[in-house]
Amino acid sequence: MNINIRKAVQSDCPAMLELIKELAIYEKEPEAVTVTLDHFEESGFGEQQVWWAYVAEISNPNEFDLPEALYLPTGKAIIGFALYYIRYSTWKGQRLYLEDLLITEKMRGKGLGKLLFDQLIVECKEKKYSGMAWQVLDWNEPAINFYKKYEGLNMSDEWLNCMINF
Repeated sequence: MNINIRKAVQSDCPAMLELIKELAIYEKEPEAVTVTLDHFEESGFGEQQVWWAYVAEISNPNEFDLPEALYLPTGKAIIGFALYYIRYSTWKGQRLYLEDLLITEKMRGKGLGKLLFDQLIVECKEKKYSGMAWQVLDWNEPAINFYKKYEGLNMSDEWLNCMINF
């Protein structure tokens, strides 16, 4: 399998949005994805960029019967991504916040998530961030088991996740 882990570019956004919809279905909230492609692209590649991402690109997608929506005009396909932004902790300084790490269902279990996650660790170290944070649903055993493989992981049950939607 020929996999390339690289920084996302704007033309990856339609495939990434398809993967986001796949994630929403997996998390049992398909109607929760309301972001438009235009807003997604503007947020990642506009004048006031708020997110960055790495993608896992495969050069031989026909061998894996992948959904057409994941294909790029080059004939390659995006099979996963890690989307993040930078947050600031008054105690720790700049930290990378991993919003989503996703591999399309047909490609899971092949080590691709590890490739993306390890690339984020490299990014954190290169940019001297004080750490990386993310959330995982308490019922998502495959994801929890994946993250537990990393040394130094601190999965806290002391903090509650809160949000307000407008």
